Amino acid sequence: MRKQAFFGAGLLTIMLGACGGSAEQTVVEQIVVRDRGETTPVAASAGDAPADLIAAGEAAFAMCTGCHVAESGEASMAGPNLYGVVGRPAGSLDDFAYSEALAGSGITWDAAQLDRYIADPTAAVSGTIMSVGAVQDDERRAAIIAYLESLSE
Repeated sequence: MRKQAFFGAGLLTIMLGACGGSAEQTVVEQIVVRDRGETTPVAASAGDAPADLIAAGEAAFAMCTGCHVAESGEASMAGPNLYGVVGRPAGSLDDFAYSEALAGSGITWDAAQLDRYIADPTAAVSGTIMSVGAVQDDERRAAIIAYLESLSE
């Protein structure tokens, strides 16, 4: 029983490490002070998102870089290139082998769709191959989405 527990813990550590592991990770800490009851909404567009929200999103996106790149012209990795993802139909990049579920989902990525998917990929699209990397924190997810919205030509 003890060997199984160690094996399980080791496997979990490896899986979580793959979700954003890189040799050059930078730890970023941000403290945000708000009035009681105030929340951070998902940005309507990159033009509406404050620069600090986009910067926080870029920092938070670091956890995604173990699988995704978000630079124009770069090849997809274990996950698709997310540069220009907002407004793009799901499953439409030629250099990535999407699951049939995502490719046939009919989704066109916008802030609301990204929010739902990033919060729980398998609940948003049953059968997706993205089974790790969900972002449960609403503010962190909003920041990542603002960052992704800022990436287009």
